[in-house]
Amino acid sequence: MSYAALRSIGAYVPKKILSNDDLAKMVDTSDEWISKRTGIKERRIAAKDETTSDMGVEAAKKAIERSGIEIEDIDMVICATISPDYFCMPSTATIIAKKLGLGNTTAFDISAACTGFVYILSIAKAFIESGMKKNILIIGSEKLSAITDYTDRGTCILFGDGAGAAMVSATQNIDEAIIDINTGSDGTYADLLMSPNGGTGSPHDSLDQEATSCFMQMKGNETFKVAVRTLTKDVVEILEKNNIESSAIKHFIPHQANYRIIKAVGDALKMTKEQVVVTVDKYGNTSGASIPMAINEIYENGSLKSGELLLLDAFGGGLTWGSALVPFSPLK
Repeated sequence: MSYAALRSIGAYVPKKILSNDDLAKMVDTSDEWISKRTGIKERRIAAKDETTSDMGVEAAKKAIERSGIEIEDIDMVICATISPDYFCMPSTATIIAKKLGLGNTTAFDISAACTGFVYILSIAKAFIESGMKKNILIIGSEKLSAITDYTDRGTCILFGDGAGAAMVSATQNIDEAIIDINTGSDGTYADLLMSPNGGTGSPHDSLDQEATSCFMQMKGNETFKVAVRTLTKDVVEILEKNNIESSAIKHFIPHQANYRIIKAVGDALKMTKEQVVVTVDKYGNTSGASIPMAINEIYENGSLKSGELLLLDAFGGGLTWGSALVPFSPLK
């Protein structure tokens, strides 16, 4: 039987830094106000001509180079994004595949907001374990600055741009295999975090409306409460299901939305400070890119070693959520 293994990780962040002091010049806020409520100090902003696919390509190049897998052996590309190059089609994944020089390769996008990377990890696992694919490139890439209202203090302080990518490939060694992934959703809470976006559920009445309807909208207090409750419950369930103690987790990597959420969930799970990976202070909330960007952070600083167990946990608009138990299993 074939199992799915996480072989490599890569990430890309734009050069431009948008600090809290910069935002204080744009809306009624301050570094102290933002830091206290979110833990965010700065976030990266893509250049005007820099697209979601551009960032995804740069992250993918690192993941491919580190994987030990030849580019011509990649047989699927999946991109998780809520800020695609194009509203409907073509998919950002097909553009990334083309820019990478991949030929006749299966490529598609998914939309699961901040849970996107966990969702595409589960899809990659299923395709590999079914025997349909062998080497799958998964990418979370977001240009959230393009759909952020910089007059809305409640949302503009939170979001940044960036991309993360990983290679997932087939293995016969069960010790290398992704252990388990859990995903879920509840559309009852859809209005807590959304962008009307001019879809069939909220069509544009005018060109003026079109310009603003793409912006993200969030009910912050309600989202916070549901996020903490849902993330904690999901992690407890996946650990109990697999008979794994929280002390066995080397790196707990939650979605980087808000430090208060991360701390609340970590405390509820009795995770130590050393176990919990935090990058939200540097990059803000990058939605589907945040988890692979955080994994890349510990990879590049030397903290992530072969065989170490990662616990991923995410929550996003939809509402969606997901968790995963993943050993890091590089080929080189």
